[in-house]
Amino acid sequence: MKQRSILRDVSIKGNSLHTGEEVNLTLKPAPENHGIVFKRVDLYGKPEIKPLIDFVDDLVRSTTIADGHAKIHTVEHILSALNGCSVDNVLIEMDASEPPILDGSAKHFVNLIQKAEPVEQAAERQYFTLEEPVSVTKGNSSMIALPYDGFKITCTSSDDRGVHTQHLSLDIDIESYITHISSARTFTIYEDIEELINLGKIKGGTLDSAIVIKGDKILSKEPLRYKEEFVRHKILDIIGDIVLLGIPLKAHIVAVRPGHALNAQLTQKLREKFLNKASPPKSGVVSGNVEKNVVLEPKETALNINRILDILPHRYPFVLVDRVIEILNDKELVAIKNVTVNEPYFQGHYPGLPVMPGVLQIEAMSQAVGVLLLKLCPIDESKVALFMSANNVKFRKAVIPGDTLEIRVKIIKFRANKLATAECQCLVAGKAVSQAELMFSIVDAH
Repeated sequence: MKQRSILRDVSIKGNSLHTGEEVNLTLKPAPENHGIVFKRVDLYGKPEIKPLIDFVDDLVRSTTIADGHAKIHTVEHILSALNGCSVDNVLIEMDASEPPILDGSAKHFVNLIQKAEPVEQAAERQYFTLEEPVSVTKGNSSMIALPYDGFKITCTSSDDRGVHTQHLSLDIDIESYITHISSARTFTIYEDIEELINLGKIKGGTLDSAIVIKGDKILSKEPLRYKEEFVRHKILDIIGDIVLLGIPLKAHIVAVRPGHALNAQLTQKLREKFLNKASPPKSGVVSGNVEKNVVLEPKETALNINRILDILPHRYPFVLVDRVIEILNDKELVAIKNVTVNEPYFQGHYPGLPVMPGVLQIEAMSQAVGVLLLKLCPIDESKVALFMSANNVKFRKAVIPGDTLEIRVKIIKFRANKLATAECQCLVAGKAVSQAELMFSIVDAH
């Protein structure tokens, strides 16, 4: 199948759901292999952001991406429409931080795309064809992606009381998306509204743009558009969030009580699979430099930067551990990262008020755990540790240039040389600035 863009510029305006701002959104044609790109025309320099899982910033009731000082909130509906209509290359210009919510579905975005007239381009579309199952679970919610020659979603949606349980399985193509998915509106439970308002969300929310479930009653400006409108909207969100993979997917996704956080977790694991397939490591030991067979000697309880570069595959500007001060009992490690004003991310985060991004603090913890895992895995096996998830993440204080980040990590679970969980903490001058519980999957490095 060929890549597709649109023939002409088209625009739409309205109020956004969470920020409540009025926004003008314009879709513009883009060349082959350009991909989907957001452009904030209201900000200095008109920064562009690609919707990739690496840029996810917030997952509370929507999906937000950020790069430097530029953010785009609630990307899932416009991305769902583009994905559902098989549009690969487009520039999305916006003069605010969030697309308009419109009626809470993707229907108006689909109409906009059809008005723009999708057109084939010369280049072939590339797919990520899943070859083995990938799954994620959180509480009573779960998702699994299975090998499948096409794109199919089977979804079960239910509220906490099981009153509005719905189920649907559908092969997704342009026709089925437009007919069965695009018009399904977003919804919320009445009891959740106050909490969302306290979180600074849904400033632009009304019954014109969402369905409210209150007990056994449905509050809406119009009747339900589908008998199973709730599960159809869950599928709509999955189709939008999976765009963060960065490449069209061939797989069958089975979801039970999904949400944006779980969608992102699955997309992250799929992204890791895709990158490993695209650039398979040649050799290596857990979390080590995949170009070398690296071994940590038992007597090595401190590491300088040269040894760290032997072990970690990262290079400038993404090496976030400068020195390992101490390794205790092969299960605890203390490292440091010297935060200087020369860090490249300070140019955009933020000009005049440099602050180390929280996601990079998590990455520093992850790299420190990677070094520690090299101690725990058999040295006669070629393995690599893949970062799976971060739980109980807390940021307590800003990290600024001149700080020395002390990174403390401790392995608390290690199962059959396949799964590892670590408690991690970053400190500055002895005071905690961030913490997280990180999980890793240990797989063959080939």
